[in-house]
Amino acid sequence: MPKRSTAKHDSSRHGPRASVQPKKPYWEMTTVELAEATREFDADFDDSQFKPLTPEQRANWDAARLKPGRPKNGRGVKVISLSVEKGLLSRADRLAKKLKISRAKLVSRGLEILLAQKATQ
Repeated sequence: MPKRSTAKHDSSRHGPRASVQPKKPYWEMTTVELAEATREFDADFDDSQFKPLTPEQRANWDAARLKPGRPKNGRGVKVISLSVEKGLLSRADRLAKKLKISRAKLVSRGLEILLAQKATQ
């Protein structure tokens, strides 16, 4: 097994511009210390050191760009529009609040119970 580097930044992995983290935060540095810590950014941008992403890097990049989204329950969710009598909705909301669950979760639980009862009949 290859030995891992214990350094904060391994220049062999991150290219020639990688540097060691500053010893203290930028806002606590003197002007001279700040100039030294940020000196690498003073050079002109050289794009010749970059190359296209490998398929593995591309997959990681695409995965990182995705929004987390909602967790899947079962086969996912479908948003629906539903008409409910105001009094019934008010009672349902009070129960959901008491149970510390969402209205959608309350409706889902109710549907599951009714479908399970119907399946046993």
